[in-house]
Amino acid sequence: MPNSKIPPFRKSVVFLLYNIHMPDYKKIFSNNNGILRASKAIELGVPKHTLYEMVKTGELVREAQGIYRLSESDPPGNPDLVNISLRVPRAVFCLISALYFHELTTQIPHSVYFALPRDVKTPKIHHPPIRVFHFSGEAYQAGIVEHTLDGVKVKIYDREKTIADCFKFREKVGMDVALEAIKDYLRQPKVNVSLLMKYARINRVEKVIRPYVEALL
Repeated sequence: MPNSKIPPFRKSVVFLLYNIHMPDYKKIFSNNNGILRASKAIELGVPKHTLYEMVKTGELVREAQGIYRLSESDPPGNPDLVNISLRVPRAVFCLISALYFHELTTQIPHSVYFALPRDVKTPKIHHPPIRVFHFSGEAYQAGIVEHTLDGVKVKIYDREKTIADCFKFREKVGMDVALEAIKDYLRQPKVNVSLLMKYARINRVEKVIRPYVEALL
C-alpha cells in the first residue's frame, strides 16, 4: 500500500510558500480593519488552508464561527454586533439591542436582537444568543442607519424607529421597556416627534404611541 504521508521536501516547500506570502495575507486583513469573514478572506486571495495555518501559528484569532481577526489588532469593542454584521450582512439591530446602543434602556441585552426581511431565513448561530424578527417591506427598510464599529459597517435602527418597534412588539419586549424608552427619548436633545409618528404609522401603532407622547411633552 503506497505511503500517503507528505514527503518532507514537499512540507518544506509548502512552509516556504506560506512564509513568503504571509505578509500579503496579513495585508489583506489589515486593509479590512484586521477582521474578515472566512468567505471574504478566501475571495480576496487567502487560501482556506492558510486561514487554519495562520490560527495555528498565532497570526489570526478565530473570533467566532467563520470570523477571523489579526492577532496584532485590537479585539472588537462591540464583538456581538460586529460578528453578527459580518456573518449576517442584512441584519439590522433592533429592539433591546438598539435601545442599549442609543442609551434608551436600563436593560442589559442577554441576546442580540436583529431584524431581517421576511424572505430571509433565520441563520443558525449558537453564540452569541440571538432573537430574530422578520419585518416586511417598509417596516424593514425605514430608519436604518449605518454605523462603523471597530472598522466594520453595522446597521442599527435610529432612535425613533427603535421606539416604534418596541411599541409594535410590546408583548415581546414588555410595555415597561417601551415606556422607559419613550420617556428617556423625550428627555434627550434633538427629539424628532414627527419622525417618531411616521414610523408609528408604518408599524400601525400610532394610536398606541400618541397618548404617551402628548402626555410626556
